[in-house]
Amino acid sequence: MTMSQFITLSLTLILAENFVLVQFMGLTPFLGASKRVDIAAGMGAAVVFVTVVSSAAVYGIDALILRPLGMEYLRIVVFLVIIASLVQIVELALQRFAPSLYKELGIYLPLIAVNSAVLAVAIAVSDQRMDLAGAVTYGLLASAGFALAIVLFAGIRERLAFSDHPKCFEGFPIALVSAGLLAMAFMGFSGMRV
Repeated sequence: MTMSQFITLSLTLILAENFVLVQFMGLTPFLGASKRVDIAAGMGAAVVFVTVVSSAAVYGIDALILRPLGMEYLRIVVFLVIIASLVQIVELALQRFAPSLYKELGIYLPLIAVNSAVLAVAIAVSDQRMDLAGAVTYGLLASAGFALAIVLFAGIRERLAFSDHPKCFEGFPIALVSAGLLAMAFMGFSGMRV
């Protein structure tokens, strides 16, 4: 992959086709774990790890086992098992090395296993028959877009706690309005020509 291809892929996956704000995948952890920037950064890092490692694993299992044996129909089940296993590893690591972050993420951490954005990356790696470097790069850039979106949204939500807005918008409604405005801003990149 040349540098210009890498830059194009980066801008596409992080901005123009952001899995959360443009394709609306992975919204549960995006909305639930974005009340504070530090918690959002932890969730973003967990998603990056799971997505990158699962992309590499999906490449290997798909290219070396499923396709040669004609068992492509098992892709989604196998991909979900890979992703769930990696989420368990992340959970155990956070519980051991960052117990406060583990406690703060709560139910949203196991939900990475059923995060549609992580599964969409795995399916894209398989469908496009990427090589290992391409799979890891795709996983890294797509999950970096997720991490960027959740950290930006957490920053906005932290600022909203001190803003004046109508009483009827307090809490989740103002968060949804803010998420919609952030999504509109990211959709502005969809017309970008690289």
